[in-house]
Amino acid sequence: MVSYVFQTRKGAVSIVPEKSGRWQVVYDGQGLGSYPTPASASDDVAGGHTFMPSDGTDLGSLDISPDIGDWEQQR
Repeated sequence: MVSYVFQTRKGAVSIVPEKSGRWQVVYDGQGLGSYPTPASASDDVAGGHTFMPSDGTDLGSLDISPDIGDWEQQR
């Protein structure tokens, strides 16, 4: 199954499929929220509307594209 990755100056942010059919945002090995679609996940990540990583990184400040088409697809 496909996952999505966006490289930032602070590391990669991933959107990975869950067994439930939803999509999990992952940063630094931490799950930051579950979404119905990859597009809704990328939009929330770009706006900084996920759970806060334990290191305090504000994902909304990392110039992440809200457009899932700009994310790298990985299999």
